[in-house]
Amino acid sequence: MLKTVNDFLAGGKMTLLSGIFLALSLLQWQLGLFPSFDVAWFSVIISGIPMLYLALSRLFKERWISSALLISIAMVASLAINQIFAAGEVAFIMAIGALLENRTTERARKGIADLINIAPTRGRRITVVDGETKEEWIDAKDIRRGDLLRVNPGETIPVDGLIVSGETSVDQSIQTGESLPVDKSVDDEVFCGTLNCFGSVDIRATRVGTDSSLQKLIRMVKEAEEKKAPMQTVADKWAVWLVPIALSIAVFGYFGLRFFGYSASVALNHAVTVLIVFCPCALALATPTSIVAAIGQATKHGVMIKSGEALEIMGRSNIIAFDKTGTLTYGKPYVSDVISVYDAVSEKDLLILAAAAESRSEHPLGKAVVAAVEEKGFGYAEAEDFRMLAGRGIFAVIDGEEVLCGNETYLSDAGVDTSVLRKKITALSEQGKALICVAKGKEAVGIIALSDKIRPEAKSVLERLKAMNSKSVLLTGDNREAAAAFARTVGIDQYYAGLLPEKKVYYIGKMQSEGEFVCMIGDGVNDAPALKTASVSVAMAEMGSDIAIEAADIALMGDDIGKIPYLKRLSNSTLNTIRFNITASMVLNAIAITLAILGLLNPVTGALFHNAGSVLVVLNAALLYDRKFDKEKI
Repeated sequence: MLKTVNDFLAGGKMTLLSGIFLALSLLQWQLGLFPSFDVAWFSVIISGIPMLYLALSRLFKERWISSALLISIAMVASLAINQIFAAGEVAFIMAIGALLENRTTERARKGIADLINIAPTRGRRITVVDGETKEEWIDAKDIRRGDLLRVNPGETIPVDGLIVSGETSVDQSIQTGESLPVDKSVDDEVFCGTLNCFGSVDIRATRVGTDSSLQKLIRMVKEAEEKKAPMQTVADKWAVWLVPIALSIAVFGYFGLRFFGYSASVALNHAVTVLIVFCPCALALATPTSIVAAIGQATKHGVMIKSGEALEIMGRSNIIAFDKTGTLTYGKPYVSDVISVYDAVSEKDLLILAAAAESRSEHPLGKAVVAAVEEKGFGYAEAEDFRMLAGRGIFAVIDGEEVLCGNETYLSDAGVDTSVLRKKITALSEQGKALICVAKGKEAVGIIALSDKIRPEAKSVLERLKAMNSKSVLLTGDNREAAAAFARTVGIDQYYAGLLPEKKVYYIGKMQSEGEFVCMIGDGVNDAPALKTASVSVAMAEMGSDIAIEAADIALMGDDIGKIPYLKRLSNSTLNTIRFNITASMVLNAIAITLAILGLLNPVTGALFHNAGSVLVVLNAALLYDRKFDKEKI
């Protein structure tokens, strides 16, 4: 119902109609037409009744003393002394503010629907009847715990389970956010919604239906959306103080005038004038105007802000939580180390040899090796024979010699002595790097290590955020050693490693429970629950998933994280502008209150005086649009 009221208030046509009736009321008053009925009543009905309902709903249902309450009090008081135009005017001002604000708060609600759509709808169940093995496709909802399922290359795993036969590599980015496929073999766990990249595997279902990891992720996004209570804006926090102050001054003025011998009607007129001039149009108009100007400014710089609330909370955020892969890194593997342990093979020769062997591979690591060689302009021989063992490695014949590329176990099983590689493997693994061990014949010749490439601007971004008193925290699915090494490189002091989606949500909630405002920045499906849970969230629109973009409050229309400090600076300045506008409005109101108590203003002239002051703060808000935040030094 509240949303319906907001939509009604935000209707541009109805607000325009309300303004037309207000203008007709002025004309009616000037010409002396129909004195028994003031057409400003229509403005009261169109703009005032929804506003009154909104104020009472927030007061009694949500326990808010909002700016709408003070304006409603001024409207009702004006009606009580038959000042219909003044009542319609304050209601119209509120309607304009709601219109501006609601035009910036239209959020897409497709995130959960998109998440549900990626859930597998069926799986291939294996049954044995009279000694004969049969395969049948069944709906995912009909899969039961203990069922045996076959998943071929390129298929999505329909439930959580354990591999009972076969080896493969699985893209688990939907769960962990990490870009590199994970090798899987017998007794390894696989997760619903992840992609089987290469080998065919049979799995035993362990968690099905609503118990699966993907359904749990969907549930977390829904719960985060439902639990995220409406945020009180700066304006509404001021209203908590302004409502009792305004009422106190009005009551004091009424009885003070009565004490000095003024009639009840005169004293009441002065009291109502006090309420009208105290009516904080800065809360109803200058605040959303500041937000609209700032959102326009952000749009010019490729930052899409979905709501004024998001902008305000971004200004308050003192912790910026970063996902790693695809956010602080590019999310793609690249060759970071080439280590030869065989004197006859140089590092260049090792890289070329591995590229020749991997040239027919579809594995992301193999493709990265080939890309590294081609980027350097090196040529490589064609593989004469090629075989791939999913989840283990590849075999190829290059210039008549057998070449093996894969993990240490694969080489050892083929009779290669890998002891010479062991120290290097341990050191590189602790850095979170993916490894390709290379053997020529039965001789281990070296290791090629791959890792995700750090964005060159990442360290600078973190330094600039720190200069703005914003603490940066890393939330990653990497192991602890890799996370620690990465954090040291980019300059992050606090990190949490090995996190699945629910753990990211847990740590964000923990920081929020300590009174912190947390901004989460991410790009993947696995980040969606954390993005929804955070006080405010930012998604990478170019690199990120559609689900992450829909879940976030703000989207960077590109993959330039250098815009994060700009966004923080813009948000801080917007918050300061809002506070200044409200303060300036209150100073003007104090002058108007004094004039009202002295009888120099009546309800109509008081409303006009007050609105003139509001125009000034609105103009100040508009300055945000052209300010060069991106060029200012921090």
